[in-house]
Amino acid sequence: MDRAIEYRSKCQHFRTLIIGRANAGKTTLLKKVCNSIEDPEIFSPSGKKLDPAVVQESSERGIHDINNQLLFKSNSQFIFHDSRGFESGSLGEIEAVKSFIAERARSQELSEQLHAIWYCLPTDTNRPLAEADRNFFDEYGNGKGQ
Repeated sequence: MDRAIEYRSKCQHFRTLIIGRANAGKTTLLKKVCNSIEDPEIFSPSGKKLDPAVVQESSERGIHDINNQLLFKSNSQFIFHDSRGFESGSLGEIEAVKSFIAERARSQELSEQLHAIWYCLPTDTNRPLAEADRNFFDEYGNGKGQ
């Protein structure tokens, strides 16, 4: 059996962590990849559909759950997890991302593991990488990390 078919039979979704600052183009990228004009549906880790208004209000207050799953109706083969990025060197968010990556790496189930990490950086600014961004790349770049 072809290896790709074998993996596909074990894993119905491609799970991706997307990291980036606010206004880095994360949602735009996800919409393009999934060929959608609609925002994703958001599900709790247990699979309960969440009200987008409640999630939006939470993120505006700085409350964010990287474990929530974002799915697009137009392409349900992808599951995305959103990290706000490392705004102002937020140690809490950095630790949440590290913990999330480590937890997913320990999973014995292929479908629960992370298959990709997409790191979105704005290209319309001269602002250099933040120290937290550089630290993340130093730790996880080139196949390093957990």
